Order: sequence, then C-alpha cells, then structure tokens
Amino acid sequence: MASAKTVPKPFSVKATTVATVHTYLANTAFLTALALGCLLHYKRIVKNEVAGYPDEWFPSVSATIGDWYPERNIFQILIALTAGPRFAVVFLQYYLARTKNSKLAVVVLISGLVRTVSCGGWVYITSSDDHDVHDFFMVTYIVCNIPWMFGGLACTPSDNHTARRRRQLVSGAFFGSLVPLVYFFIQHKVHRIPGAYTRYAFCEWSLIFCDIAYDSIAEIDFRRAELEVALGVSLRSTATDEILAQAPAMPETPTEAQAIVEDNAEADNQPARQDVSHSWASTLAIIVPRPLVAFLSDAYLAYVFWSIYTSLVPTLFYFSIWELAIAGSEIALLSCLSPVILGIPGALPWAASRDGQTTLRALSLVGLAVYVVNSPLGRLFGVAFANICLFVGQAAEWTGTGEKSVEYSAILTGLGLIISSVTKLANHTNNPIWPFVNENSGGYNKTGIVLACLALYEAHTRPRLQEEPTSSNAKQAKRTRLPASREFGPSGTWLTAAVAGGSLVYSLHTFLSESSTLIAWLWTGYPITGPVPHLHGAMTIIAQCFGLLIPLALKGSGIGVDVLLHPVWFAYGTASAYTLYSYKNWVGYFGGLNLAIYLMSVIPPVLLELARASRGREGKTFFSAFVVVCMLDLASVWTVAYAFVPGGAYLRERTDLVLIAQMSGLALIARWPNGQGASSLLNTPLHAKRYASAVLAICSVLSVIATLYRLPTEPPRPYRPASRIIRAGIWTVHFGIDNAGRDSQRGMRHLIHDMELDIVGLLETDLHRIVYGNRDLTRVIAEQEGYYVDIGPGPNQHTWGCVLLSKFPIVNSTHHLLPSPEGELAPAIEAIIDVWGTLVTAVVAHNGQEETPLDRELQATELARIMSASYPRPVIFLGYVVTKPHAARPSPYEIMVQDGQVHDIDQEDEDRWCEYIFYRGLYRTSYSRLSRGSITDTELQVGQFVVPRIGSGPINDTVEARYLRSFKEDLPTDHWFPMEYYGDEAGGGVNGHFYHVFYTPLYYKIPEGSEV
Repeated sequence: MASAKTVPKPFSVKATTVATVHTYLANTAFLTALALGCLLHYKRIVKNEVAGYPDEWFPSVSATIGDWYPERNIFQILIALTAGPRFAVVFLQYYLARTKNSKLAVVVLISGLVRTVSCGGWVYITSSDDHDVHDFFMVTYIVCNIPWMFGGLACTPSDNHTARRRRQLVSGAFFGSLVPLVYFFIQHKVHRIPGAYTRYAFCEWSLIFCDIAYDSIAEIDFRRAELEVALGVSLRSTATDEILAQAPAMPETPTEAQAIVEDNAEADNQPARQDVSHSWASTLAIIVPRPLVAFLSDAYLAYVFWSIYTSLVPTLFYFSIWELAIAGSEIALLSCLSPVILGIPGALPWAASRDGQTTLRALSLVGLAVYVVNSPLGRLFGVAFANICLFVGQAAEWTGTGEKSVEYSAILTGLGLIISSVTKLANHTNNPIWPFVNENSGGYNKTGIVLACLALYEAHTRPRLQEEPTSSNAKQAKRTRLPASREFGPSGTWLTAAVAGGSLVYSLHTFLSESSTLIAWLWTGYPITGPVPHLHGAMTIIAQCFGLLIPLALKGSGIGVDVLLHPVWFAYGTASAYTLYSYKNWVGYFGGLNLAIYLMSVIPPVLLELARASRGREGKTFFSAFVVVCMLDLASVWTVAYAFVPGGAYLRERTDLVLIAQMSGLALIARWPNGQGASSLLNTPLHAKRYASAVLAICSVLSVIATLYRLPTEPPRPYRPASRIIRAGIWTVHFGIDNAGRDSQRGMRHLIHDMELDIVGLLETDLHRIVYGNRDLTRVIAEQEGYYVDIGPGPNQHTWGCVLLSKFPIVNSTHHLLPSPEGELAPAIEAIIDVWGTLVTAVVAHNGQEETPLDRELQATELARIMSASYPRPVIFLGYVVTKPHAARPSPYEIMVQDGQVHDIDQEDEDRWCEYIFYRGLYRTSYSRLSRGSITDTELQVGQFVVPRIGSGPINDTVEARYLRSFKEDLPTDHWFPMEYYGDEAGGGVNGHFYHVFYTPLYYKIPEGSEV
C-alpha cells in the first residue's frame, strides 16, 4: 500500500494559460523586432527599391523581422518559443470541436498545423534568403487562414456569442485588410509611387495582429469549457489506486495483485477501449472524407469538361487562319451536336448511368492525350472525337436522370469554369491541360491526365450514398427523377429552353473563360484610367465566385432559384451587358463584373429549366441548344472575319447584334414567379454546398495570390542606356499559334530576348476570342522580359489586333481604327514613349489586304497624317503594309514615306512585301531580318537606332549621311547583333531563326560630329 500512495499527482495547467502565453509571446516577438528595428536601423528598414525616408517612413514586416541583427535573431528566438503554445492551442481547439462536427474539426486541425509550419517557413526563410521559398510559405499561410478562420467560426457553438462575435469581427478585419494590401502593393510595385509601401506596411502589420488576435479568442472557448491540460495521467495508475484503496489486504504475491488490477481495469474500462478504437478508425476515415474526395473529383472532371470544350475551336481554327477562308475544318465544330444521340431509344439511360458516364468521360480524355500528337490535323480529330463523347455525357448529366441532380451538376459546371479561369490566370492565360500546349509551351498535360484518371476512378468506385436532406420541406424526399416539365411559353418549352441554354453556354465561354477578356473589351491605353488585364483579372474571378454563391445562398434561405429567372434580375443582367458594350475603362468594367455575377448566378435555374423542358425529348432539346452555341460561335467570328466568308458583310463589325442575340436567348425563360418556387430549391447535398462555398472562397484568394505572384518585381529597363541605343522590331505572330499548331508565346520570347529588343510591335494579336482560346499573347513576354504593354484595340473593335511592348515608359497612347470601307478593319497604336528624356512617337499598325487597294490607300494616308502630325518629334513606325518598296501612289509606300516625313529603314532592300520599318529624327546603325523559324509565317525585322542628345537632332539627314555603310567591326560591340544567329537553310542559327535575305545584319556609321 505504501508504494501505491507514493504515485505522484498529475501536473495540470489551465488551457486558458496556454492561450494567454501564446498571445503574449507572439505579440512580444513582433513588437520587440519592430522596436529594435526602428531604434537601430530605422532608415534601412523603411528603404525599398522605389524610395526611402522621408517618403517611406514605416517598415514592412519582412524588413523588420528578417534583414538586420540583432532584431532578426531576437525575433526568431521568441517566435520559436511561441511554437509550443501554438501547437497546443491548435490541438486543444480540435479537442473541443471534434464531437460537434468531427469532419470540419479535422479540416480545421489540418489547416492549423499546415498554417503553423508554413509560418515557420516564411519567418526563418526570409525574402533575402530565398524569395521564392519565402513567398511560397507566405502564400500557403494566407490560404490556410481561410479554412482556419472560417472553419473555426463554424465550429464555435452558437450559444458562445462572445467568441462568435469576436471571430466574425477579427476574421472580417483580416480578409478586409487584403483589399488595401493588394492595392498599395500594386501602387508600389507596378506604379512605383513613393510612400505606397508605407501604407502597404500598415496593412501588413494589421494582418499580423489580426492573426494573433484571432488565435487569442481560443481563451474564451477554454475558459467556458473549464478545460485543463494534465500531464502524468495514466489509465492503469488511476485504476490501480482505486482498486488498492478498496482492498482489505494485500494479495500474497505481486503477480496476484497485478492480475486483480488488470482484470478490474479491463472490466471498468472496456467501453472506453472500444470508443478509443472506434475513434482512431473514424479519425483515419475522415482525415480526407469520402464526400470531400467525391466532390473534388466531380469539380475536377467539370474543369476537364471546360478544358476539352474550349480547346476545340482554337484547334480547328488553326486551319482557317492559314487558308484565310473556310477551310473545311470548321465541320469539327459540329462535334458539339452529339447530344442528338440521346434521342436514340436506350441511349439516355446508358449515358446517364455510372458505367455510361465513366465510359464517355474516359473516351473524352483522348482530347487531353492528343497533346503528344505532332500533327495539327491529328490533334483536331482527337479533340473532335473527345467532344463528341464529352457532350453526350455532359448532356445526359444535365438531364438529371443519373445519380447527380441537375442542380448539383449546374454548380459543378460553374465551378469547373472558375477553376479553368484560375489555372489560366496562373499559367499566362493558357489552360495547362489544353492539347495544343505541351511542356515547352506551359503545359502540365501529364499531371492533368493523371488527375483526370484518378477522379474518374473515384467517381466510378464511390459508394452509392443516400442523399442528405436538402431543405426543411424536403427531408423525406429522395432525388432520383425530375418533376414533370412545366409549361411557360406558348410555343412549347423545349425550344425556348434550348435557345436559353445555348445562349448561356456561349456567354460563359466568350466572356468568362479567361479573366482578362472583359478588360480587353474596355482597354484604352495610356495613361491608364481603367483596369489592367494582368492586374485586375482576379476581380473577374471574384465576381464569378460571388455569382455562383447566390444560388447556393438561396438554397439555405428556402427561396427557390426560380427567382433568378425573374424579369427584374434579367433586366439587371441586360443593363450590365449594355454597360460593358457602351462604356470604357472602369465604368465598362463595372458592367462586366455585374454581367459575370448575373451569368454565373443563372447557371442552375437555366440548366434546371433545360432539363425540365427536355423530359422525353432530350435528344432534340440538347441538340438544339448546341446548334445555338455553334451559330453564336460563328457569328462572333464573322463580325471580324467578314472579308473571308460568304455573307460576312451582314455581320461586319456587329458585335452588338451578337450580344443582343445572346441576351435575347436568355430572355426567353425570364418570367414572373408562379408560386412553384419550392420545387426549384437547389436539391444539392448539404455537404456539397459547404464544399462548393469553400472552393469558391479558395479560388477567389488564389486568383489574388496568382496575380501578386505574377507581378514584375522591378520596372522594365532598356538594354543599352549607356549607348542610348534603341532596338525596335516588328513581327506578325499569327495569333500566337505556331506552325505546329501550338502556343508560341515562349518561342517568341526566346527570340525577342536574344535580339534584346527595346520596342516590339506585334501583329495579329487579338486572342480574346473563342476562336483563339481567350488568351493574352503578351503575358509571358511582359512578365519574364519586363515590358510596358499596350494591347491595342479590343475584340469588340473588330480588328485582328496589334500590340506595343516597350522597355521605355509609355507616356500616352491612342488607338486608331484605320479607314476600311471595303475590307477588314485595320488597327493602329500611336504611342509617345519617354526615351531617356526624349519623347519618341512609336506607331504600330496592320494594314489591309492586297484585294482592297482603296483600303490600303486610305489607311496609308491616315498613318502618314499621324506621323506627320508629330513632326519634328522622332518617330519609329513598325507595321504591316502591303506594298512593294518605292511603289508610287496610290500604293502605300510613297504616301507614307513622303507624306509622313519619314525614312525607310533601308530603301535599297527590294525584297519586301508586307513588313516595314520607317523612322525619323534618329541615327540608324543596323537593320536585320530574321527568318520565322517555326513560330509564324512572317519574319522578324529589327532596326537599331541611336537617340540624339536631348535638344538636338541628326546633324546630317541626307541620303549620303544615312547610308554610310559599315562593317560591324568598325562599330562598338554594343551595336552588334548576336553572332549565334548567323546561318542559312542548311544549318546554323537558333531554333530555326537566322539572319536571312542578306544573311547578316546591315550596319551603318553615325555621321561625324553627331551628338549622341
């Protein structure tokens, strides 16, 4: 007995003490670093790459905790001491929440652990140590705060009003601070405004203290639960004490005593052991809950649907581009009409079944796998076949006759589109699993296919779970079939619903399949007075997420989604479309954001009406819907390709008619509520609603993070400032599709980088259209090489597009639509750039075709007027001008050179037809022509110029002075073009590019006495 009484009592501490220690240690760590930093290195920690004290007067968190001794080291010691209490708080919160909502509690636990580890990552690996690793941990930390904060709020008992209210306030302040944080970061990093980083620093510090304040709220939970942490407690020792205290005498042998203890402990605690065993099994099963896995699989397959579908038209239009006419490949578009198969008896039940869905989606993966096929025609066949299978399966799923309800499928459809937009935003506007991209052009095809196979396997093998109750008035209902269709139109519902469904699919595709397309519609150039494609595209994604949240919110409110078909809501969408079309810059973008909200919100009700109306006539209904899609697709192309198609004149530059048609299609099912809204409650499992909401929140945050990650870290810098050299190039890049039918952005970047071009004019660049995949041709070049970008007239301006890239600041730019009475509309950019204090006019233009001589004459006259109007300011013209050198009027050459008061880059070069470089007020020192390689069908022309000193111009502008030819060896080496590009068709050069025509750059001397 004596030995039993000497068992030490367990040590215990109140859980509130742990939370308090964590709060004080964390605050002490940051505040100590801030105080020491300001005392010891104030001007150093407030200084950044833009400005220093006094413009910048408050330090950022990273500069405070990571740059200088001793504050860095003291901070790291204190934050290390915080780790123990921090982990304890995470586990104690899980302990309290696990019985209330075990699945959500596990998610919060995992996010809390990852969040804590990632905190150590960005604290101990500073940006000066490794910028990318530091940013990775910082981004992970912020992302994990979403489930940590919102999950913690959801796990807080509803009667714990104090904790709930504080968590709502603090989490709101935390995520609210992200908005000004992003704004001031852009002001600092992109616009380089002195003082912006100080304002950014305040937002950054507010995030830190909101984060600590949120964790401190755990103290309220622990106090309310009277939770204590005990050390030294043992199940066996407790049982032994109780048994020995009640025993009249000691057993005769130690073995007998131990047997009594074990028997009693086993008897008393058998239920507890069973619970423990069951708890471990449950925990292992719910670390990744099967419903969550199932939802993520469905969402990924929806993403695959949009990826394969959006790859179809760019793949087929490759051939139309080469022919500049109907090439026959357009017939592949009819693969979208495959849902007509559902009209065959027995086809729908099979296609809607699990086996049918698995088979059809497995076959559709051919559309991803054909990325390995080098032949564009082979890829077209593969993608067309994939779309045939894909649309049969998707239409069958949208009928609601399978395992998924229509409403659930509709939410997945919207979610897949958003995921596609996020991946494109993060991948330079290329979908990473498109078949016309590969590992050399930004593709992650193998990863995408593996994930698709895993998702498909999960979908095929998942248990057939009974559905959860979906609303208070439908708890006993089991969803297997849709209610009978409801009449709401005099001509029958199936046709009107089909037109509305087709209009919706087209609208989603044309406006929302890429986050910067809406901005391209509204862009007006410099100075910037509206949204910028690579900066504000995330706002489009956030608007999409918000729009899809509306029907999810209606589910919880008991209001039927029929309300989203109300004429008032349709009027809101129509007004938004009108604003987008009629206004530019922020006003137009405001209309675009509201249009995004409207289109995403009506996905469930429109697809629900489509499914209702198709009952018994699924084949012709979905066939008709995609006929509408195909017609609108073609109409949108004809508005700009009118010169190459029969009857194109009727849609010439009439995007307004296409917009009216698509909105009118949606108007066909707009109606007043008829009292049957309850039947249109979203019949989606409750867990799916939670998961969808969480994924939408994550997509919103990831879009912002991807934008910040892609922002340039420093302003563009010219290549040769000491020599005052400008290299300018003109290249017709064939819509960013190379000769093998793949994305060419990275191939273009390599050549532009090697040529060290300061100014680049790119033509045929308007890719914000369905036929080109809704892409932005400038993203890779601008981000990786550092350029100011003017993307020129947008898709609603009905041109093939032109782009100006400049290493020099663009002071002002004007977009021109050149006169085109007979042929295609020609774009031009007139920009004033600041070249080391000298203002230079740069003009990029794309003229009409040989078939329209009147257009070319009028366009040349207008371009000559633009260049002449800027006299005597220096000019660089980079353009596509269909003319022969020295051709007399009315051909463009003589008009532009004489009336524009400019010089030809080399008037002795007779072997030209479409690309020309003209200049004025500069010294030309070199001219080169590089073969196209496999990038496009047109060469790259480059002119090299020297800018005279400020206030002076060329001292001798005669022909003789301008044509003092030279060998490169007679010029300084910084005037030389790369030696690696010498070669010919037999070999040499780089990636198929070499100096051709002259097989060397041409060099010219600068006249003696020139001021450069």
